[in-house]
Amino acid sequence: MDAFKVGKNVATSPGKVVYQNDLMQLIQYAPATAEVYATPLLIVPPWINKFYILDLKPENSFIKWATEQGYTVFVISWVNPDERLSKLVFEDYMKLGPLAALGAIEQATGQRQVSAIGYCIGGTLMAATLSYMAARGDDRIAACTFFTAQVDFTEPGELGVFIDEDQLAGIEEMMSKKGYLEGSEMATTFNLLRANDLIWSFVVNNYLMGKAPFPFDLLYWNADATRMPAAMHSYYLRNMYQKNLLSRPGGIVIDNVPIDLRKITIPVYIQAGKEDHIAPARSVYKATQIFSGPIRFMLAGSGHIAGVVNPPRAKKYQHWLNETAKNPPTLAEWQAGATEFPGSWWNDWDKWLSEKSGPKVPARVPGDGALPAIEDAPGSYVQVRSSP
Repeated sequence: MDAFKVGKNVATSPGKVVYQNDLMQLIQYAPATAEVYATPLLIVPPWINKFYILDLKPENSFIKWATEQGYTVFVISWVNPDERLSKLVFEDYMKLGPLAALGAIEQATGQRQVSAIGYCIGGTLMAATLSYMAARGDDRIAACTFFTAQVDFTEPGELGVFIDEDQLAGIEEMMSKKGYLEGSEMATTFNLLRANDLIWSFVVNNYLMGKAPFPFDLLYWNADATRMPAAMHSYYLRNMYQKNLLSRPGGIVIDNVPIDLRKITIPVYIQAGKEDHIAPARSVYKATQIFSGPIRFMLAGSGHIAGVVNPPRAKKYQHWLNETAKNPPTLAEWQAGATEFPGSWWNDWDKWLSEKSGPKVPARVPGDGALPAIEDAPGSYVQVRSSP
C-alpha cells in the first residue's frame, strides 16, 4: 500500500473537478489533441470501487487513451459514503450521479448531448437511467457503452452464492449498525470468488516463502475499497440480484416512472469478459435480447478488470466480433459465428463511437466553460479511504 499514492503515480491524468454534490465529483480531463469530437464522453464507474481503475498508471489508463483519441472525457468520482448518507437509495445515485452530470456537462461545454459509458454496477445504473430518460422524452445521451454490466440477473455467476435470504439478512443486520457496509466486507466477497489468484498466491509467496509482494497498481486499487450506503445496497441486492426486477418491464419504479429497458433505442456497445467471474459473459449478453436499438456486442479475452483495461500497445489477449448476423438468443450461438481478433478491443470501440460523436471542434480546457474549476483531478472525494 506504500508503493502507490492517488494523484502521484496512479490517477494522474490531468484535469479539473468542475462540479460536485454530496454524492460525486465530476472530473473534466484536459484535452490531448488540438481538436476534439463535439459530443463529450461521460464515464459512470461502479461505486463499489473507485473510478481510477480506468486511470491507473499512464501506460494502461483508459481515460488517458480516450483523450488521445480526441474525446472530451468526464468521469464521475463517487464519494466514499459514511453514516450521514445511509439513507441514500438507488434513485439518488441516478439523480445525483449521471443526471446531475448531464446538466453540468452542458454548462461546461455548451453541448446538450453526450455519449456515455457505464462500468459494472455503473452500467446497471446507466441502463435504468436510459429507460427513465426514454420515458421522460429526454434524449441527452446519444449512445451508450456498457463494460461488464448486468441488467438481467437470472445467471449472475459465482456472486449469486452470496445472495440467498440468510446472507442478505446478515448483510442488512451488519449495515444497520453503522448505516453502511464496510468496503473490506465487499472486498473479501470478491476475493473469495478468485481465492487462488487473490488470496492463496499471496499466502504462498509472502507468508510461506517470505517474498515481498511486487508493487502492483491493480492490487493497490483493489485494496482501496469503498463503503456501501445501507438503503441503496439492500435495494440493489434484493431487487437486482435476488428478484431480478430490473429486467422485467415495470419491475422497479423510479420517481413514479416504471422502468422498462425495452424503451432503450439508442445505439449501444456491450463489452463482456470471456473469463469474467463477477459479471459472466453469458449474463452480460442477455442485454442484447432486451434493448431495442442497434447493438454491437464484443467479447473480450480475460476477466472483469483485464478484459476492460487492455490498452492496444500492450498487445495482450484477444477479442471476438460477430459481423455476420444479428445477435442470436444466446451467447453460445453468437460465439459460433464470431471471429477472433488479436489484442485489444479499444480501437474497435473507438471506431464505433467516433462515428457517433459529431464533427471536430476546438479542444475544451477544463474550467474555461461556464463551470469554473473547483480543484485539480483526481479530486478530493477519491482520496477518502475506508480504513487508515
